[in-house]
Amino acid sequence: MILRNARLADGSTVDIQITDGIISAIAPALADAGLEVIDLEGRWVSPGLWDNHVHFSQYALVQQRLDLSSASSARETADLVASALSRSRVGASPFIGYGFRDGLWPDAPSVELLDAAAGGMPTVLVSGDLHAVWLNSAALELYGHRGHETGLLQEDAAFDITSQLGVVDDDILDGWAADAAKHAASRGVVGVVDLEMNWNLDTWKRRRAAGADNVRVEFGIYTQHLDRAIELGLHTGQVIDELLSVGRYKVLTDGSLNTRTAYCYDEFPGLEGQAGSRGMLTMPPEQLLPLMRKAADAGLEPTVHAIGDHANSLALDAFQELGIRGRIEHAQLVSAEDFARFGALGVEASVQPEHAMDDRDIADHHWAGRTDRTFPLRSLLDAGATLVFGSDAPVAPLDPWVTMSAAVGRTRDGREPWHPEQRLTVAEAFAASVRTAVAVGERADLIVTDVDPLAASAEALRTMPVAATLLAGRFTHNAL
Repeated sequence: MILRNARLADGSTVDIQITDGIISAIAPALADAGLEVIDLEGRWVSPGLWDNHVHFSQYALVQQRLDLSSASSARETADLVASALSRSRVGASPFIGYGFRDGLWPDAPSVELLDAAAGGMPTVLVSGDLHAVWLNSAALELYGHRGHETGLLQEDAAFDITSQLGVVDDDILDGWAADAAKHAASRGVVGVVDLEMNWNLDTWKRRRAAGADNVRVEFGIYTQHLDRAIELGLHTGQVIDELLSVGRYKVLTDGSLNTRTAYCYDEFPGLEGQAGSRGMLTMPPEQLLPLMRKAADAGLEPTVHAIGDHANSLALDAFQELGIRGRIEHAQLVSAEDFARFGALGVEASVQPEHAMDDRDIADHHWAGRTDRTFPLRSLLDAGATLVFGSDAPVAPLDPWVTMSAAVGRTRDGREPWHPEQRLTVAEAFAASVRTAVAVGERADLIVTDVDPLAASAEALRTMPVAATLLAGRFTHNAL
């Protein structure tokens, strides 16, 4: 195949030849030599985009659930549930909602409130950050938590229930996942890092056998599956097939901002003097170090979930003590003295810029006085850290353009930029979203746009139209 009249980032117009999924030639005018020729008519060609942190099955599942993201109180959330149940013939049990964020609610979730809204229908509401679930009495009974005082479960208890909610017939779930992958390709996505908590090797082998081929998938491995992965000889970077590869060992060390379980040096407002006032350290160093060492010795590079500043410090300490490289997922609140440690230790910062837009008001309240080092993209980059961008979908949209827009503009919905000193340039944001280049010898994972993405404003990035996406030279999206 030859992509004729393709415009590159430097403004030059060239032809791009693709052979066996690889860019084999780039020149101002290439002879077609009997190859298929696609005239791009001066459109821009850029490397394909990666989302380096998704929960793919969860992302597919929430498209089928009641959207609670607009609710600004527990009462309003319950009213949305009651309205949805009253106008639909609900056959499936439990009834599931997704997307509530209670960090700034004037009232608290309660069993009684959700019982009044849902009656005897088992109802589970999943928080927007996936770190909490709110259940009514029937659901508490169903999942073995009868008598829970509030119905609001966090962290491991929430993850257990969320995992059970994901038990859907494989054919149905895979169909939803196929739709999600098709949509991702339409936004220029050529690859995702899937950090579902399930045993992802079997999930994606099944999907690949059924023909899933819209995105590359690099799957993560959690502690509960670490021994199994080691027994199978899996290691980071191992190729399962042309689109599926082994990712990293994922371990969580704290919670989230919205649930006030991110592990911090300072207490959360309103929780002073209480147990858990500084968040929740779910994996203390004496447990974390042996697990990271075990994974690294087996060739599985660790990626550590750390959101609070104290959790980030401890994660960096662990990488330093073990003398290994890896990633930290989120790095939302970081001590100033830790910025340079990321680059010095070879620890990548896997960040989700759109979370800053979702959480700015919560951070202004719960991390007051510390927001200058919250979602500190510029500080990390200037200190030598390598940034890789993701969405944490379904927590934020699986759309790298949305992600880049948040990093470049630090604003959404017409609001004033939040800590604009932490903004990145478009080129820097793009670099954190790609893995290849438009160059001879590179994989032909490409996107085609009608406008120059590197010249786009933050606002324009958020809704950037994608004319085509190619994966190894094959169109996965084509609106040319």
